[in-house]
Amino acid sequence: MERLGFIHDKLEIKILILFILTRLPRPIDFDALTELVICDDGISYFDYVEALNELIKAGLILETEGRYSVTERGISNLDVTQSDIPYSVRIKAQQATLKEARIMRRNSMITTESLPREDGSVTVRLRLADSLGDIMAMDLLIGSESQAEAVKKRFRLSAELLYNDIIELLLRDID
Repeated sequence: MERLGFIHDKLEIKILILFILTRLPRPIDFDALTELVICDDGISYFDYVEALNELIKAGLILETEGRYSVTERGISNLDVTQSDIPYSVRIKAQQATLKEARIMRRNSMITTESLPREDGSVTVRLRLADSLGDIMAMDLLIGSESQAEAVKKRFRLSAELLYNDIIELLLRDID
């Protein structure tokens, strides 16, 4: 049975993988990369995995602790071949990659850490940063590890809103 879609051979899949990786600000895990690459009905999962492994063996992609990034050699190879990606697939991949890149940048600006204390409580360290450094850094005393995990999760989901609320509260007129 013939597959639908615009990408049908392994070379095109390899070019697409390199194309996607060059547009991401950080290494990406296998599942997220898979979702970005399998954006065309012509790509099978097995062909994708095989192409990815061949790119790693060829030194075009670096795999470190389950995360993938493109090497300088991969970038230079892509410069020569990226026009081979069908236009509609390229646009679809670019849009998906832009969304993933925004998420990666945001996640890199937010850090959380739990520091257990001798009395069983936990200090939760929360940080929101930009490219210049910390915008907000807080240490909070939390009663238990489960509460600490909930605080960290909430902070990761809404760090910007929390920052805005704190600034608004601190700048409010005192009468």
